[in-house]
Amino acid sequence: MCKQMRLRNITGSDETIKNSKYVVTNPTEYKGKWNEIFGNENPVQIEIGMGKGQFIMELADRNPNINYIGMEKYSSVLLRALQKMEQKEVPNLRFLCEDAKLLKEYFAEGELDQIYLNFSDPWPKDRHAKRRLPSKEFLALYDHILRKDGKIEFKTDNRLLFDFAVEQLALTKWSAEKLTYDLHHDQEMVEGNIMTEYEEKFSSKGNPICKYIISRTK
Repeated sequence: MCKQMRLRNITGSDETIKNSKYVVTNPTEYKGKWNEIFGNENPVQIEIGMGKGQFIMELADRNPNINYIGMEKYSSVLLRALQKMEQKEVPNLRFLCEDAKLLKEYFAEGELDQIYLNFSDPWPKDRHAKRRLPSKEFLALYDHILRKDGKIEFKTDNRLLFDFAVEQLALTKWSAEKLTYDLHHDQEMVEGNIMTEYEEKFSSKGNPICKYIISRTK
């Protein structure tokens, strides 16, 4: 199901996000200097399309010496993450309510250490293929903002989207270090796994979760 179809506008969400201390509303001003946001020189990692924030908040909580950015395009979804953050603040996490196609405007070359893509919108129509976050077009964007030894982790229950993502690798400089079509039954890859809200929902129904970890071809 397309992410857009699951969304409803929430009155006041845009204003709440604009005024939140947890949201960076002027990201272009921090291009190349995100360390100023966090006040340290720790590595910076990002989840693109973070949804309600369960994954990135748990990841940041587990790794206080890494800085995290959760990017979500839809304000009505990001609002849910803000509500969680107000209940339990995670100091090494900030949010962006922006479109991933503008990543190069927000981050300098090699500024990020790792990228997470979880249960991304499948954009099922062929003419929308370039909008899919694991497409070759987006992989080219990630290549610019990710450090040379950086990795991308992608999880989904959508087998068609995952097959597409794997096929795209052959068209790029990226290759799979690890890959599974049934994450929760893969003893090695499931170790330390943090589930998203959708992952909990889909896996409870018996849907296998696909995952890859990719890096640039040496």
